[in-house]
Amino acid sequence: MGEVGTADRGLAAAGKEEEGIAAGADSDEESSPIEEVRLTVPSTDDPSQPVWTFRMWSIGLLSCALMSFLNQFFIYRTEPLIVTQITVQVASLPLGHFMARVLPRTRRRAPAMLGGGEWSLNPGPFNMKEHVLISIFANAGFAFGGGNAYAVGIIDIIRAFYHRHISFFTAWLLVITTQVLGYGWAGLMRKYVVEPAHMWWPSTLVQVSLFRALHEKDEAGKGSRQISRSKFFVVALACSFAWYAVPGYLFPALTSISWVCWVFSKSVTAQQLGSGMKGLGLGAFTLDWSTVSSFLFSPLISPFFATVNIFFGYVFFVYLIMPVAYWGFNLYNAKTFPIFSSHLFMSNGTKYDIPSIVNSQFELDKDAYNQHGKVNLSIFFVLTYGFSFATIAATITHVGLFYGKEIYRRFKASQKEKPDIHTRLMEKYDDIPAWWFYSLMALSVTVSLLLCTVLKREVQLPWWGLIFACGMAFIFTLPISIITATTNQTPGLNVITEYAMGLIMPGYPIANVCFKVYGYMSMSQAVAFLSDFKLGHYMKIPPKSMFLVQFVGTIVAGTVNLGTAWWLLGSIKDICSDSLPPDSPWTCPGDRVFFDASVIWGLVGPRRIFGSDGNYGALNWFFLIGAAGPVIVYALHRMFPNQRWIPLINLPVLLGATASMPPATAVNYNSWLLIGTIFNFFVFRYRKKWWTRYNYILSAALDAGVAFMGVVLYFSLTMENKSIDWWGTAGEHCPLASCPTAKGVDLGSDSICPVF
Repeated sequence: MGEVGTADRGLAAAGKEEEGIAAGADSDEESSPIEEVRLTVPSTDDPSQPVWTFRMWSIGLLSCALMSFLNQFFIYRTEPLIVTQITVQVASLPLGHFMARVLPRTRRRAPAMLGGGEWSLNPGPFNMKEHVLISIFANAGFAFGGGNAYAVGIIDIIRAFYHRHISFFTAWLLVITTQVLGYGWAGLMRKYVVEPAHMWWPSTLVQVSLFRALHEKDEAGKGSRQISRSKFFVVALACSFAWYAVPGYLFPALTSISWVCWVFSKSVTAQQLGSGMKGLGLGAFTLDWSTVSSFLFSPLISPFFATVNIFFGYVFFVYLIMPVAYWGFNLYNAKTFPIFSSHLFMSNGTKYDIPSIVNSQFELDKDAYNQHGKVNLSIFFVLTYGFSFATIAATITHVGLFYGKEIYRRFKASQKEKPDIHTRLMEKYDDIPAWWFYSLMALSVTVSLLLCTVLKREVQLPWWGLIFACGMAFIFTLPISIITATTNQTPGLNVITEYAMGLIMPGYPIANVCFKVYGYMSMSQAVAFLSDFKLGHYMKIPPKSMFLVQFVGTIVAGTVNLGTAWWLLGSIKDICSDSLPPDSPWTCPGDRVFFDASVIWGLVGPRRIFGSDGNYGALNWFFLIGAAGPVIVYALHRMFPNQRWIPLINLPVLLGATASMPPATAVNYNSWLLIGTIFNFFVFRYRKKWWTRYNYILSAALDAGVAFMGVVLYFSLTMENKSIDWWGTAGEHCPLASCPTAKGVDLGSDSICPVF
């Protein structure tokens, strides 16, 4: 996502200001050619620091398993809180120091088969390199744009939406191979985008800055009025933990306080405008931290200028384009359907019965589809796809025009430049043998081919589809890695992969999503692995340790993700179903969109929706509009070079500001923008010392407190079917927000919607 990349660049700048790392003493030969790197990354190393320690393995495994469980657990909830790497960074620090104090320091000699050297459970103080490896360990299974293995979504839609069967073994192979396949691409590209100094990966500077902030000597002494970071973390975590019991169980209506609906309880239009979860969210806000951070991550780690970009894109889309399309032009018969919904509809406004058009071979039943008619989308969903088309095209042309020369120059320089100080320092450590990557890639491709041949009945993807997906991933990994490494913008190609496979092989929903995961996600995983390698490069982590930690973490995380999903899908009745009561948190918003995408691109196919046989062929013009937009901005910039505000118009960010909607809703954006403005404009500007000292800590504590209380509530109350029933547990009280407003639309006697 473009806004995340922009945020990371700003965070790096904030980090360098926070740290104030002096680089002036270094000569040109002993420093990086990138100023941000010189100001943030230390150009020294202590090879004697132990990294392969019992502390690292135990905390790393625990963090990886716990983070994977929590993220998978919350992904099914209406507000799917995502526990990020920053939370692990902060929470693991006191645990590491605690183990360094209590573990025995006795040294023993290892068996001859393990080298025969001396080892100890406690080799000394907990150090930064151990901390970095723990963080990478926990983050190994963190999918691009989400907190769990992306392929688990395939298992979710097969079992919860299509109500079909897939074996646990097939599901495990699917998850692990899609996660591990990216290592092969990362190994092939590492020499080009990790070692060169000009491939600087701005987002990694955020992590470097935070690690140094956490490990620098805490200046709060006995006479200081400031409390230490660790105490602040504990206090904030306790408060977050205690408070989440209110919106999480006692008073769920606080999740979306849509007061406009309460004032106009009988007006469909007012509730469409005011509903934070099913409408445009005018005036809606929340007192639930999981709602604030669920889809856009924590607003505390996004700088103000990124928040402003998202604000303008959000307001433009939700409060200008949407009202004009719905009330002004009734575009695509918009009033026949809800104004905001990710469901699929019949032409008469009723929900499309997807299982009825799927035959016994798990393919499209063309006769049944012709009988039911074309698939219809809500106007919000329609325009979201249009803007996603425009964002893809705009990202490519924007990066090419504004960063193309810089990317080319830096890549060319990286092939000729002498190794910088960080690369020379890393030469002290044994490099990863190339055959490790090649063997792992060959093994993962072989197992994937077996999956697509021996178990094809369950995954539908033919062997040639897998080869095609791997080819796309291989082609795009290097250019997208270079773009990310130099501009921090990562073009999203998931829609392109869905579109391509949908045109080639329509009628097979699971084949389409498998193709997307093997193509797009293996590439995204490779980019994530390369980013972690760069972090290890800056922090002087031995490469072999990096590789093994990433590999083991990926296997553990994928297995825990799948195990948690399998357990919840089998134990929660009607999980992800529309028949859930209004106060149920198990609505699976992300999986709902994933399912709809499998129907649109796979089962029905893009020709029947975005082609001549569908209703939305005009949306393809958004590709051209998106591609042309940056060209116009760039032309204006060249015509008026003194107008500095023109190059600040970042169309990929503006057009993609609402890329998370759906499943994100208006209340998520409203709250995220408000909190982000408070902390990253007012607090950052007027209380900068407080922001520098506690901002990241507060973000991590809020995430962790909500996550732990959510699990406690589930095991202690939800599993025991203990609930309370009153006005505050009956949802957001906007029942009319999902009603159509076209004349003559009757949803039946069971519906509360009036007939106009």
